[in-house]
Amino acid sequence: MAQQKALEGIKVIDAATLFAGPLAATVLGDFGAEVLKVEHPKGDPARSHGYEKDGVGLWWKMLGRNKRAVTLSLSTPEGAEIFEELARDADVVIESFKPGTLERWNLGYEQLSETNPGLVLARVTGFGQFGPYSNRPGFGTIAESMSGFAHATGQPDGPPTLPPFGLADGIAALAAACAILTALRARDATGRGQVVDLAIIEPIFTILGPQPIAYDQLGVIQERTGNRSNNNAPRNTYKTKDGKWVAVSTSAQNIAERVMRLVGKPEFIDEPWFQKGSERAKHADELDEAVGTWISERTTEEVVAAFEEANAAITPIYDIEDIMQDPQYQALDSVISVEDPELGPIKMQNVLFRLSETPGEVKWSGPQLGEHNEEVYGELGMDKRRLGELAEKGVI
Repeated sequence: MAQQKALEGIKVIDAATLFAGPLAATVLGDFGAEVLKVEHPKGDPARSHGYEKDGVGLWWKMLGRNKRAVTLSLSTPEGAEIFEELARDADVVIESFKPGTLERWNLGYEQLSETNPGLVLARVTGFGQFGPYSNRPGFGTIAESMSGFAHATGQPDGPPTLPPFGLADGIAALAAACAILTALRARDATGRGQVVDLAIIEPIFTILGPQPIAYDQLGVIQERTGNRSNNNAPRNTYKTKDGKWVAVSTSAQNIAERVMRLVGKPEFIDEPWFQKGSERAKHADELDEAVGTWISERTTEEVVAAFEEANAAITPIYDIEDIMQDPQYQALDSVISVEDPELGPIKMQNVLFRLSETPGEVKWSGPQLGEHNEEVYGELGMDKRRLGELAEKGVI
């Protein structure tokens, strides 16, 4: 007997574009939600974003997994009518249009909830649905800049630094998935859906820690410290004898003491300033000198083995090749192979976490544009002739 999925029976319409909204839908789909990707006939821009092989977008293969895909122009009256019909028995709609756009198409929450009062409408935008910036274009880069992340990232004498991947979008996607599940849980109690208003600038701001409190209470503005931390030391990246890099963390006092003994500097442990992480951080130069010198005289293998024996926290700095070969990632099955009709077997990240009773699953990779038009619209009673007419009009 097939194992039931955690979100089996939940119907999600992913009408969002690029990354935050669609990735939230991907997470839900990985755990059994039935996800329908509704995209403009020209396709979600994510299909052509980043690396391609033989004209096939690779990012899309992960982002679009476990989704059925249809094309539909919501800005046309016929398209809006079809979308409203699709949403009638959906549990969740995820969208990322500029605030007011759905309303302009007569697809706002008031309209959709008339025929589907239990609907959860998740609206994922750069700045949220109201406020002076709500109509500005908002992408992950903007959120990474406005949240304080870029200001605090980089070397002290270098420029603010942006991540080379969709960090803010990814964090917002996880927050959106959490918000949707929260709204669905509330619906269990009330019988009614609601609107989720998620601004991409907020989740990344939340995980940046106690900056608002520190500013409010102490007037502190966190500045760039490179790979060091204001909260503890030694904490940095260090180069080994064979030219590779390792990262060391000493967030716990006992770990810091073990590192000092390991590198031959036990006398530091007796210093009054060594007893507190924030005080150790003020002595980062001398601590880094001790740790860095010791590490530079040994190979990566020797360094990691010695730290592990001392029960101190260390890891090599990995690239994707290292990750693919690492025994811990292999044990967790963090990277899986999925059969793709266009590319054959392809590697991608597994589902986000493991559930002991209702595990997630990647059933298929991102589908081709409009791959499920006939199947999905056939479920609405449309025959091939009708679909041909809609295609000629640019509706699908």
